[in-house]
Amino acid sequence: MHNFTPEDLLQYLYNETSPAQTAAIKAALETDWSLREKFEVITSAQSRLEALKMSPSQQTIDNILSYAEKAVAELTPHA
Repeated sequence: MHNFTPEDLLQYLYNETSPAQTAAIKAALETDWSLREKFEVITSAQSRLEALKMSPSQQTIDNILSYAEKAVAELTPHA
């Protein structure tokens, strides 16, 4: 019996597990109701997050770009 972490389940959900780990998690989900319940909570949360369709505001984007410009200017040697 494996003890899969929430991180393992997230990796499985996003197809980021090795073939061996994928098979082990899939088998465990078929027999372990507690693990299956945890996985269903994670998949439900994923669905709700995808439904939000959030995007940053233009001000946030501008602030990030401004910060990046300043960082590049500080790292660039002046002639």
